[in-house]
Formats: sequence, structure tokens, C-alpha cells
Amino acid sequence: MSASSETWQLGSQTVQVSHQEKLYWPRTGFTKGDLLHYYRQIAPIALPYFKDRPVTLRFFPQGVDGVSYYLRDCPDYAPDWLRRVNYHPKTVAHLVPLPLIDTAAGLIWFANEGAIEFHLWSSLAPDLTQPDQAIFDLDPGATTFQDVREAALRLHDKLEQAGVKGYAKTSGGRGLHIYVPLAAGYTFERVRSWVKAMGQQLATTYPELIALARGSTHQGGRVTIDYAQNSIGRNTAAPYTLRASALQPAVSTPLTWEELDAGTIDPADLTPQVVLERVQRLGDLFAPVLHADQHIT
Repeated sequence: MSASSETWQLGSQTVQVSHQEKLYWPRTGFTKGDLLHYYRQIAPIALPYFKDRPVTLRFFPQGVDGVSYYLRDCPDYAPDWLRRVNYHPKTVAHLVPLPLIDTAAGLIWFANEGAIEFHLWSSLAPDLTQPDQAIFDLDPGATTFQDVREAALRLHDKLEQAGVKGYAKTSGGRGLHIYVPLAAGYTFERVRSWVKAMGQQLATTYPELIALARGSTHQGGRVTIDYAQNSIGRNTAAPYTLRASALQPAVSTPLTWEELDAGTIDPADLTPQVVLERVQRLGDLFAPVLHADQHIT
């Protein structure tokens, strides 16, 4: 057992964590141990967003400068106490077990295996065909974060006109994700069509700023709204997940519309320590997403 190996008691489960000295972000000295401790601290705030949602994980076993891969299926070697939900993709003939993370032990187990990023579906088990969120994925492409911020504010105005509330978080990079929590009963096709229509109206009104995704996500020097994100099997960076940016760890962080309007936020500054301090000071700004019950027309 390595000197950095420990057994953590997390609720009713124990998880062995190891190689905490491994450098995950060599430029800043941020280690695997730092990542594990961040996820342990943020778990009480983050886990409600994971509840009953399949998770797609992005692994960086040797840190952000090493090889990475995505994992959708729950691995055979995962402990029995990790929940799964079976899903039947159109591309295969058999059921696929998808991981469900609803405990700190599950979060830490995957992080210890090398997962840095956690991405969530917009539908809940057991019925994965009905999303309870409409997601506007604002992709920066070749634009700046200030352009993305401006596009988000225009979207916010549009949502208010439609009588629904949207909640913003950074992607963990230069993008923004705007969530519209929904009442039960919508299909992915209905939600995707609504997001596409809203995006098309914005692209028509602000053609120099906003584009609707067509094939390739990036549309030149404009902020792109990727409406196809609202499809079964697609996933979006979880609130409070770390993202494997090159220079330093950044977190997908909930923001207020007042912060976006003021233009004082730089996503690169939203490091794990900053985010933990924000949560202590401001609480969970994304919490309404868990409880809102809205309808779209």
C-alpha cells in the first residue's frame, strides 16, 4: 500500500483512495489528493443534481496532460453497492448498465479510479425517455467569454418573455449552460424543438452574436446554441464538476444573472477553492433547478 493510500469512511461505505501525490495539473501542483478532497467537500451540495441521473465520466488516469477517455457503461469491477440503471441504446442489441451516483462514496470511488469530469443526463431513472430539464448549451467557438455572457443575457430576456426561468452555470471552460427545469411529461423531441425554436429566434434577432448549431457545433465567430444537447443519451457537465482545462482546474459553477450582467466573472478564476468559498458564502445558487416545475409552450 502506498504512503498516500487511505481508507475513507463515507456514509455506510468505505473507499480506498490511493496515489494522492500524483500530479493532475502539473503547472499548478494540483494533485489527485486535492481533487479527491474537493469532491469530498462539495459532495453534499453536488449530489442532489446526480440523484437518479445516469453519469458519463471522463477519465484522466495520468492527469490532464495524459491520455483521456469517456466511460458511459458502469464497469464490471465497480463495487456492488454502486447503483446502475439498464438502458437499451439503438446501436447495440443488449442492455447497458449505466452508473447512478447518489452517495459521496460513489463520487469518490470513480474519482479515485481516475475520473476528473462528471457529466449528467437530463432525464431521470427509471424512465430515461422524459427529460426534466431543457438545456441551452452556449458554445463559445472562436468567440470570447464576454460574447458568451452577452448571448446568455439575451437568452435570459427571451426566457423571461416566455414566462419561464433559466439558471446559469459556467461550463468549466468559456461556455455557459442555461438550465430551464421542467414539469414531468415532456419528450426529448418536444424539448429539443422548443430549445431550437428559441435559439433560432435569438439567431435571427442577433445574427452577429448568436448562431444555431448546424452540423459542426462551432459557427465561426459567433456563440452557438447546441439544441441537440437535448437528446436521449447526451450529457452535460454536472454542476460543480471539475473540468480538465489545461492551465489550472476550473469548476462548472452556478452564477447569478446579476453577476453575468455586471461582467465581473472570469471562468478561469473559478477554481475548486474559490467555489468552495462561494458556496459557503452564497449557498447553492443552482438549487431552484431541483425544485422548479415549469411548462413550455
